[in-house]
Amino acid sequence: MPTDRPDIGVKSVQVTLDVLEAVAFSTEEVGVTELAGKLGLTKGTIFRHLKTLVERGYLAQNPATTRYRLGIKSHLLGRMAGASIDLLASAEAAMKSLRDATGQTVVLSAVEPRAVRVVTTLMGKSPIEIGVRPGSELQFHASAQGKVALAFSRRPLLARLEKQTLSRLTDHTITDVALLRREIDRVRGQGWASAPEQVMLGINALAAPILDQTGDGIAAIALCGSIQFLRQRPDPAQIAAVKAAAAQVSRNLGFGVRARQRTAASAAE
Repeated sequence: MPTDRPDIGVKSVQVTLDVLEAVAFSTEEVGVTELAGKLGLTKGTIFRHLKTLVERGYLAQNPATTRYRLGIKSHLLGRMAGASIDLLASAEAAMKSLRDATGQTVVLSAVEPRAVRVVTTLMGKSPIEIGVRPGSELQFHASAQGKVALAFSRRPLLARLEKQTLSRLTDHTITDVALLRREIDRVRGQGWASAPEQVMLGINALAAPILDQTGDGIAAIALCGSIQFLRQRPDPAQIAAVKAAAAQVSRNLGFGVRARQRTAASAAE
């Protein structure tokens, strides 16, 4: 029989998750009858949920045995979750140091195919809180974090964006592809990006890229605050602090390790 669940949420979602977990935690492929017995549900109910999970790619059915195993999307989610956990652990100290040095809210974001997603936010020291909720998506063309992603990620993000209509969030949002391309070239050259009032009036962000061990831009660390404290042209000390924090997180993720190893090997010869 299934473990008792609290009587909250949508029952069908609870059942779907029960089915997914039962398959995931099984040491071998699982059949409909076995799942029905384990979860105390009818085979018809189990089959409907299995069908949906297979269609969405979270489970896969073995055509030879008709039994079920985890699908490719479940594996991708696991990889993304693992990457996020590594990113959080690697960035924790740098985020705190950056917040303490600047007094501004610090935002950690991960690069995804469609947008930059906020992983976590460390609120600043001002009595008025300005931040971005974890889980929020930031558009590539309008946010400082998105511009960093376009400049430093190896994914063809800019090429995809050039085929779309760029949404205007404020009167300051860059919606012209040629202007955006020049902006990204500038970001790539200077190593940081800002987006003064391009997402919301009165708000600016200052971001720098986080690189993995291969040199790919997988994330961004940013200051977020009022245009009063993060001006259109950010203070050089703020820029240096953000770039230093991003470099620290990148080192924690292994960026530059191979180069340092080669240097050490050459010195030892």
